[in-house]
Amino acid sequence: MQTVRGSNYRGLTALFLLLICLAGLRPAAASDGYGLWLTHAPLAPAVNAREVTLMVPDTASGTSKLAADELRSGLEKLFRGQLSVNRNFNGTIILMGTPSNSEQVRDLDLPLAVLGDEGYLLRSVNIDGNSTTVVAANTDTGLLYGAFGLLRTLQSGADIGDLEISASPRIQHRLLNHWDNLDRHVERGYAGQSLWDWWRLPDVLDPRYVDYARANASIGINGTVLNNVNAAPEILTPRYLEKAAALADVFRPWGIRVYLSVRFSSPMDVGGLATADPLDDGVRAWWKQKAEEIYSLIPDFGGFLVKANSEGQPGPQDYGRTHADGANMLAAALEPHGGIVMWRAFVYASENPQDRVRQAYDEFKPLDGRFANNVMVQVKNGPLDFQPREPFHPLFGAMPQTPLAMEFQVTKEYLGFSTHLAYLGTLWEEVLQSDSFQRGPGSTVARVIDGSLHGHALSGIAGVANIGRDRSWSGSIFDQANWYAFGRLAWNPDLDAGEIAREWLRMTFSRDPGFVEKAADMMMRSREAVVDYMTPLGL
Repeated sequence: MQTVRGSNYRGLTALFLLLICLAGLRPAAASDGYGLWLTHAPLAPAVNAREVTLMVPDTASGTSKLAADELRSGLEKLFRGQLSVNRNFNGTIILMGTPSNSEQVRDLDLPLAVLGDEGYLLRSVNIDGNSTTVVAANTDTGLLYGAFGLLRTLQSGADIGDLEISASPRIQHRLLNHWDNLDRHVERGYAGQSLWDWWRLPDVLDPRYVDYARANASIGINGTVLNNVNAAPEILTPRYLEKAAALADVFRPWGIRVYLSVRFSSPMDVGGLATADPLDDGVRAWWKQKAEEIYSLIPDFGGFLVKANSEGQPGPQDYGRTHADGANMLAAALEPHGGIVMWRAFVYASENPQDRVRQAYDEFKPLDGRFANNVMVQVKNGPLDFQPREPFHPLFGAMPQTPLAMEFQVTKEYLGFSTHLAYLGTLWEEVLQSDSFQRGPGSTVARVIDGSLHGHALSGIAGVANIGRDRSWSGSIFDQANWYAFGRLAWNPDLDAGEIAREWLRMTFSRDPGFVEKAADMMMRSREAVVDYMTPLGL
């Protein structure tokens, strides 16, 4: 425990009782699932208790205010009915801040530099004889993640008086891909209509947009692709860009950027050009102007996701060009604004006599090292198509000079839709921990996609969302576990799927060990059961 003397306490103060002994959660009340893993069911009362003071910066605003409000609200729920008025500082204190907005945090001289812009530190210290839990970060977004991290830690039963947790994301771009169409139909979606009410946007902002952003922030997701990879060209028209900008304004305080899927033939479809050839000067100028238009509306726009020359979608091969030619043209338009291109490697064409599982490898392997610096090739976890079990995609061991982003499917297209219990954390862990042996033992797929194996600064992971307008978000409460597990593995691809399942169960239902272990065992065996009855021979 670190000890610091002589610091003054200033800030907005909220008072709570903190339990010294963290007993189990009472089973959560019957729920329709809307609250997800964020209901913060109260901790059971204990005999001993202390007063707790939550201290946040005086100047808290925007994202830092969201972080403070989230922590305050979560603590009030966890210690429901135990709120009291503090008259001195002889209890436990929770201090939240960054070196730039909190003198107290600055005086502690904490090791924050290694955390980057999104990491956070939870540390127990002693200040003037007061037991203090510090939630510190370099940025307001880091504070937001830290608030959720502390609440999750409390619900795991950790001793708040003995914390030393330093956490930062291993993967830079952690996105949900919504296969949502402009008519609100969700391709491969089993939880109702699309969340995005395009007809009423931008004037009417459904409160559910905030709840969606909050849920994603709680598990570290920092980007969302709003529309289907089979993109309608209209998404790039001024009318729809204004709608996307309205969503971006809602998501921004939660650390989430907006991305769009684009149709490669858009210069022809909505631009009136005679060609979409990526080497044509007029086409390149059109994309450059379109990027400038987008960034004038959405200054922190993330970039484009592209499905090209696959399943009938247009692409650069229509003009005798390569995938690299197409991706690099879009990358050049986005590069001045800091945007990226995620170019999907799923290139299945039924008229191609080649074995389907080889096609992506054969097309992309020769292009290794030919993509622009702001391009990631987004590769499905397996070479076929999100099957219950596949070997990991061979491209993850074949393109060392190209940043590769993982594409998982959170929605259960081939794993029982929303009506079968199939926890996918085990599937994703199996893929991430597979060894490519590209640089000898330990060259795991996780190290490929986080950039550490080949020294890439650009890294990404995407999950095809299972979210819709259903009250439970995902079609069933148990399917929420896959959304949760994706976010946790996107933050740290080496986390254990079993522990993630237990974490989700404690936060969603109950901390009773008997319940948690039985339910976790059921979850951990569920995907293997699907493999056995869906594809027992891998056919």
